[in-house]
Amino acid sequence: MSPSSTERGARGPFGGHGGPPWARGRGGGLPVFSSLLVALIQLAGSGAAGRHQTAGRVPLDAFGYLLLVAGPALLVLRRRRPVPVVAGTAAVTLVYLGTGYPYGPVFASFAVAYCTAVWSGHRRAAVLSLLALYSGHLLLAFAVPRAWLRGAGAGGGGWPEFGLGLLALLLAAVAELLRIRHEQFATRQAARQAAAQRRADEERLRMARELHDILAHSISLIHVQAGVALELIDDRPEQARAALVTIKAASKEALGEVRQVLGTLRGPGDVAPRRPAPGLTRLTELTEQAAHAGLTVTVRTVGEAREVPAGVGLAAFRVVQEALTNVIRHSAARRAEVLLDWTGPHALTVRVDDPGPAAAPEAGEPAGGGNGLAGMRERAAALGGTLTAGPREGGFRVQAFLPTRTDRSDGTSAREAR
Repeated sequence: MSPSSTERGARGPFGGHGGPPWARGRGGGLPVFSSLLVALIQLAGSGAAGRHQTAGRVPLDAFGYLLLVAGPALLVLRRRRPVPVVAGTAAVTLVYLGTGYPYGPVFASFAVAYCTAVWSGHRRAAVLSLLALYSGHLLLAFAVPRAWLRGAGAGGGGWPEFGLGLLALLLAAVAELLRIRHEQFATRQAARQAAAQRRADEERLRMARELHDILAHSISLIHVQAGVALELIDDRPEQARAALVTIKAASKEALGEVRQVLGTLRGPGDVAPRRPAPGLTRLTELTEQAAHAGLTVTVRTVGEAREVPAGVGLAAFRVVQEALTNVIRHSAARRAEVLLDWTGPHALTVRVDDPGPAAAPEAGEPAGGGNGLAGMRERAAALGGTLTAGPREGGFRVQAFLPTRTDRSDGTSAREAR
C-alpha cells in the first residue's frame, strides 16, 4: 500500500515536509545528520553495554563495530529506498545478534528504518523484516546451543529472547501509532485545503457578481446617454450636455464602487471604505440614474420597513439594479415599478415589474443575454432565499425572496455564513 499524493505532499504532524524527524533529512536532502546520531548512539551504547555483559557475550571487535556502523549507514537512504533499508538493517542486526555481541542499542537503526517504512506506506515489507529478524534470532538461539547459553548467561534463561519479543511488539505499536497520526493529520490538512479552496472560489464568485452588477448597470447607462448625446449634439447641445454630465456622474460612481470592491482584497490594515456599502437606503440613487436614462421608476412599499443585515440590503440593491438595467437595455417600456414587501415577519420580497414590450436587440448583441439573472439567483441562494424571473402579461417580472433573520453578529444571515 503506497501513500497518496496528498499524504506525501502534506506537512506532517512533526512539522516540515516529508514526515517525522527520523524519516526526513535537512532541507529535503539525505538524512545524514540523524543517521550519524543513530551511529553515535549505537557505538557508545553498545560499548557501554559490552563492559557490563562480560558473561556469555562476545566482546566487541572490529567486525562488531563495523556492524554497528553499517546499520546507520543504510539509514542515509531510508527516505528514497525504505524497503531495502529496512531489510538491510534487519539483516545487519540479525548478524550482530547471531555473532553473540553484547545487547544494546543496536536495534536503533532497525527501529528507525521500520518506522520510516511503515510511515511511507510499506507496512508489509516492514512487518516481514521484523518477523524475519525475530524469527532468525530465535532459530539461531535454538540451533546453536552456545549462543543460547551465552544469552542465558547474560540475561538468565530465555529472557533475552522474551525481551526482544516485547521490544518487537512495542516497535510495531509505536510505528502504527505514528502512521495513524500522520494519516489523520493528512486528512485534516486535505480538508483544510479543500475548505480554503472553496472559500477562495466563493470569494471569486462574489467579486465577479459585484463587478458584473456595477459595470453592467453603469456601462448600460453610459451607453444610453452616449447615444442621446450623439443624436442631440448638433440640434440641441444643451440636452447633449446634460447627457454628458450623466455619463460623467455614472462613470465616477462606477469607479468608486469598483475601487471599494477591489479594496476588499487588501489586508485588514488598509483604510476603511469612505462610502457605505450599497443598500436599500440608496434606492433613490438608482431611480435618479434610471430617470437620466429615460426610465421612470416607481417605488412602492408594503408593510413597515425595518433594518436588515448588510448582506440582505446589498442583495436587494443589486437585484433592483440589475432588473432596472435589463429594462433599460432590453425593454421598450419607459417605466418600471419596484415593490418592497415587508409583510413577511422574517423576510423581504423585492419585485421589479417591466410592463414591456421587449425591445428589438441591438446589432451585434449576443443572443441569450449575460450573467445577470444567474448572478441574482446566486445572491438570493447565498442568503437562503429564492429568485424567480420570467415573462408576465407582455412584460417581465423579477421577484426575489430574501430572509432577513440573522444568527450572527456581523450582520450576515446564517445561510450566507456557511
